[in-house]
Amino acid sequence: MSRLRRWLDIRKVVLGGLFIFGLGLPHAHADKIKAIATISIVGDVVKNVAGEAVNLVILVGPDGDAHEYEPTPADSVNLAHADVIFENGLHLEHWLDKLYAASGSKARRVVVSQGVSPRIFEDNSSETDPHAWQDVTNVILYTQNVRDTLIALDPAHKDKYTTNAADYIAQLQSLDAWVQAQVALIPIDKRKLVTNHDALGYFARRYGFKIIGAVIPSATTEAADPSAKETADLLNIIKANGVHAIFSENMANPKLAQTLSKEAGVQIGPELYTDALGPVGSNGETYLKMIKYNVGVFQKYLQ
Repeated sequence: MSRLRRWLDIRKVVLGGLFIFGLGLPHAHADKIKAIATISIVGDVVKNVAGEAVNLVILVGPDGDAHEYEPTPADSVNLAHADVIFENGLHLEHWLDKLYAASGSKARRVVVSQGVSPRIFEDNSSETDPHAWQDVTNVILYTQNVRDTLIALDPAHKDKYTTNAADYIAQLQSLDAWVQAQVALIPIDKRKLVTNHDALGYFARRYGFKIIGAVIPSATTEAADPSAKETADLLNIIKANGVHAIFSENMANPKLAQTLSKEAGVQIGPELYTDALGPVGSNGETYLKMIKYNVGVFQKYLQ
């Protein structure tokens, strides 16, 4: 289905079917704030701050790829009835402006990454890295922005939001300290990362890793497969830097990473949780678990 046809279908559903409110946002507790989170990681922050005080819908769910996401008519209906939309920002949700306009939504849009020190990709001085959540201290800012927004929209639950946010921030601070302690156990010359796409720049900047390269040489998984020259260049870089492992990601096809690992003669590590959480019951079902799992993988495969 073409993108134009998809957007026409979205507008048709919104304009002709608003009476079917509740495709995602519950009918019950109509007095609750109706919130949208664009991606699972942002949704997890909202859950930790709001608890059951809001009705929350997450657009790009577990193992979902926000870079390649195509909104559905149901998404548009949900936006049309939402009070607030929590988005990562930093140019991650390139599809959100059109979705928002098509839905006719009047919801408040909140960029949870506001206040983050943006990372600019080294090979493109004009392109901002959207993966700010890979630095745990940035998620503290996310939490504060969510808390302040919910208090402004729902002052009756101010104490709840304040207490929940404080508890979660304490957990994030402990996680940040834990990551630093665990990374210290990995020799500095072994802290070299190659992943499917360039998603771990903030993690590397915060915790002392070096990004050697990416299988898809881009900030987004939407980019075309690498050319033969790009692959050959990356192979040479991997060999020259003594990289120990290449890592695939939970929201991306691992085939290219697997092929590269064979050609480079290095092991392929387990899938990391990078752009999305995993399903319930997985090692990446929450943000806290996701980061701990990834660090554990690095400890095992980069020694």
